[in-house]
Amino acid sequence: DADLKQAGNQLVAAGYALYGDATLVVISFGDEVNGFTLDPTIGEFVLTHKNLRIPEVGGTYSINEGYAEDWNAAIKEYVVQCKKSSKDKKASRYIGCMVADVHRALIKGGIYLYPENKKFPNGKLSLQCECNPLAFIIAAAGGRASNGKQSILDIVPKSSADTTPIFIGSKQDVIAVEEAYKRHNIK
Repeated sequence: DADLKQAGNQLVAAGYALYGDATLVVISFGDEVNGFTLDPTIGEFVLTHKNLRIPEVGGTYSINEGYAEDWNAAIKEYVVQCKKSSKDKKASRYIGCMVADVHRALIKGGIYLYPENKKFPNGKLSLQCECNPLAFIIAAAGGRASNGKQSILDIVPKSSADTTPIFIGSKQDVIAVEEAYKRHNIK
């Protein structure tokens, strides 16, 4: 049981696949992140994205604004800042698929937010199955993933069913959310 309850910083590899106009597999062993695209003419995956690095700051944010009434004050403040700030204005881009939204942030910069809300006070996404693998990949690419208070990768699960809020993407964008949590004294 203890083997299953390890923090994400103990991962040795993580990856994901995206299907669309092209089939892409992104994988990391912790030192760098590489993307491979399926070449249907030869039936093999070809290295097309070598040593991906996420921009320090992005121009987009991804969040389900249908839950805006239920957000805490820090998230409300951050989203308002994204929309109105002349210096830090960001475009809203929400696909509704965590992997696709995080992939866009990895390639172009930006942040994916899935905060806690009144219905899900501990967040909704699985710490071990959803958040840790993507946090591992983003960290290896120079980004950051947090629950607003600490790194996703440092959270030690109490149960394999643990869920968490997550803010993941460009390092400075995630830090801005963490600073909003501190300003609003969200524990």
